[in-house]
Amino acid sequence: MQINVGIITISDRASRGQYDDLGGPALKRAAEGYGWKVLTESLVPDEMTDIQRGIREQIAKGCELILTTGGTGVALRDVTPEAVREIAIRELPGFGEIMRIESMKITSNAILSRNLAVVVEKTLVICLPGKPSGAVECLGFVVGAIPHCVEVLQEVPTSC
Repeated sequence: MQINVGIITISDRASRGQYDDLGGPALKRAAEGYGWKVLTESLVPDEMTDIQRGIREQIAKGCELILTTGGTGVALRDVTPEAVREIAIRELPGFGEIMRIESMKITSNAILSRNLAVVVEKTLVICLPGKPSGAVECLGFVVGAIPHCVEVLQEVPTSC
């Protein structure tokens, strides 16, 4: 299934140019490897309004799936879950649960992760870790459910 994807890197330091964004490019390679089309990429600071604006802008560009990387840890500046929950119409807890369970097999620090998936309008938004390898691994743990979820969300209701 062809899925139109947006990628958002959430990082104060990368958005200020203090270091190169590695998470976004890693997710782009992974998404393209799944046969998906990356429509847009953006880099925003760890600020709730910037994260929410980034998601809304990518939805307006036709993204059916948005992958975020960063801001899901326990640092006080990590506000990605709070930002996306505030604009979500529903949360899909199974995504975060599976990402944590599978990641625990790799690192005990996975218990600190606040990865999640939500629906914003008709778009699936998956919030992944900031570490590039962790983001790609976590996406791989849930990739099997993504096409069906996107298909269901994009269906146009029929009238009776």
